[in-house]
Amino acid sequence: MDCMHNDLAILSHNTAEGNRDGMDRCRSQTKEENPMASEVRAAMVQTAWTGDKESMIELHENYMREAAAAGARVMCFQELFYGPYFCQVQETEYYDYAEAVPDGPTTRRFQELAAELGMVVVLPVYEKEQEGLLYNTAAVIDADGTYLGKYRKTHIPQVKGFWEKFYFRPGNLGYPVFDTAVGKVGVYICYDRHFPEGWRALGLNGAQIVFNPSATSRGLSSYLWQLEQPASAAANMYFVGAINRVGIEALGDNDFYGTTYFADPRGQFVGDVCSDQDAELIIRDLDLDQVDEVRNQWAFYRDRRPDMYDPLTSA
Repeated sequence: MDCMHNDLAILSHNTAEGNRDGMDRCRSQTKEENPMASEVRAAMVQTAWTGDKESMIELHENYMREAAAAGARVMCFQELFYGPYFCQVQETEYYDYAEAVPDGPTTRRFQELAAELGMVVVLPVYEKEQEGLLYNTAAVIDADGTYLGKYRKTHIPQVKGFWEKFYFRPGNLGYPVFDTAVGKVGVYICYDRHFPEGWRALGLNGAQIVFNPSATSRGLSSYLWQLEQPASAAANMYFVGAINRVGIEALGDNDFYGTTYFADPRGQFVGDVCSDQDAELIIRDLDLDQVDEVRNQWAFYRDRRPDMYDPLTSA
């Protein structure tokens, strides 16, 4: 798809000068320096693989600091943020990217940074519960650095370029919603987005913002990318943050197309989407009062008929 830019909060990070210019744009593109109490300034970042784990972690620390300087209070990174998308191949050497959650070094490191910056962070990592028990996971850290819990990816694909069953067990923690300093936050990872049941479960569990960190490639996916998350936001009457990495990595020919965006509870984009090629930091003001407004207007949860849905779980 074509690159789309507008005069909202999109930061481009191609050069150091671009960083400074982008930060100025960010400050001028959000509604005000001190948003209303019901508004949450939220950030996401799409990046390309740098070539090693430590530089990816440092890159995301820098993005987090820039987002905090612009007033963001919650931030989510892309799926498996500190590594390449190694699921393009099936090689046991990539098991080494897995860490304990929350006791691993990356989670601990971002707990300290979250506390320093006063920012909630959703941290998508490769989790090692024990030898041979590996998960595609997102840790959720509160603004005081407290580890709140984790979500494990529920639906695991196994198709060309996305050999995820080689690396991950299906998630077994359900659909938790975390009561954070900015509101009630849920996570639904990448391929999960094709399954409406989880989106609904997160809404019924009280989510106001659901982040969908992803690693998805061009083709049919790029069309669905603009349909599924906005439709899910509208069906469940909450905000969705959809994040995708960018670039082609040495492990395969998947062309990750970025186009990160926020969708509101009516299914509308909050500003335009990010570039389909470049690393970018996106910052938006999300008015959480819209969640109650839309739910009072449409009342989809009131009109549900769970007594009629047994075939969904018995089939």
